[in-house]
Amino acid sequence: MDVKSTSILLKGMRVYTDNHVIENGFIKMKDQKITEFGTADQLGDVEGFEVIEVPSHFNVVPGFIDVHIHGVNGADTMDATKEALDTMVTALPKEGTTGFLATTITQEAKQIELAIKNAGEYIENQSLQGKAEILGIHLEGPFVNSKKAGAQPIQYIIDPDLELFKRWQALAKGTIKLVTLAPEQPGGLEMVRYLRENGVIPSIGHTDATFEQVNEAIEAGANHVTHLYNQMRGLHHREPGVVGAAFLRDELKAEMIVDGVHIHPEMVNLAYKQKKSEGIILITDSMRAKCLKNGKYDLGGQEVTVRNGKAVLEDGTLAGSILKLGNAVKNILSFTSCTLKEAIEMASVNPAKQLKLYDRKGSISIGKDADIVILDDQMDVFMTFCRGELAFHQEEGL
Repeated sequence: MDVKSTSILLKGMRVYTDNHVIENGFIKMKDQKITEFGTADQLGDVEGFEVIEVPSHFNVVPGFIDVHIHGVNGADTMDATKEALDTMVTALPKEGTTGFLATTITQEAKQIELAIKNAGEYIENQSLQGKAEILGIHLEGPFVNSKKAGAQPIQYIIDPDLELFKRWQALAKGTIKLVTLAPEQPGGLEMVRYLRENGVIPSIGHTDATFEQVNEAIEAGANHVTHLYNQMRGLHHREPGVVGAAFLRDELKAEMIVDGVHIHPEMVNLAYKQKKSEGIILITDSMRAKCLKNGKYDLGGQEVTVRNGKAVLEDGTLAGSILKLGNAVKNILSFTSCTLKEAIEMASVNPAKQLKLYDRKGSISIGKDADIVILDDQMDVFMTFCRGELAFHQEEGL
């Protein structure tokens, strides 16, 4: 399919708008924006539009937003090159991702600085049509707790350092949008307050915080939890921990890696029943091996072995994932009783709102960016449009 027009009309399919589900619907995209949608009988002038007929049982949904992704297809944010980010923005539409936060990992300061400087410059100059958009940087570490390091290289973990963060944010041209930190560490609450006051999401993660310490962090401004259940103090009947706080405090949006590996499907369902769709954000936390074969790869300078859908360090610790966000959507539909509308909330709406980008991303609404995904009857990604330009078509494997 050779789609070159800047004015595209999709018609015939089911459309999930921000408020309704439209059967036998249409969407018009022009100049990178959604300009009109409705039912087929409301469709007026089509002159100048390239018409794409979509099967009636296919679903059109807003583009997915991944707020926690390290890499894909051999590239990683920490490579600190333009080529690596080019690879990521080109590969991600294949899984329905139209926007994401380039995510770092705990490493020595100069490596982190190279990565965030590179990402900041890339964001400033990125070409947006036909590629996933880098919406900012997620700084995962080094301000975490070594007791819950997981795949974060333990030798580079440091206490939250506000002056260092300020320097990094300046290097990143103000593009750091989310920081994973352990609020119980010295300087943790001070950093949470500063982040919240300066428009950055303070996320509780890689943490041994008690329930009480999480509540203190929420009072200071924390409103996000990095990969719920993984590398945090778990749920206990005498100490509710981070998981208990995530379940009980609506202020916290909880990321989840729904690959069936990081979290047992029934624990995914438990979180869904506690947090409901409005409290969950689907992420991949994927590393460079996603889309590649089994073998040995690098994550934060550590050797990772990928085999049978799992990425692990030498000692067996899970090291990110090879999950595709489109598959996370399929999995949450399978693991819980959620509807497709709720899955869209977890993959598109909530991340856009959390990033304060809902005015232009996260739903099918007139005037928003034409970031659109077509799901086939198996809920697989069939087509992805980024800013109104075809970025992926399943039949051609573009």
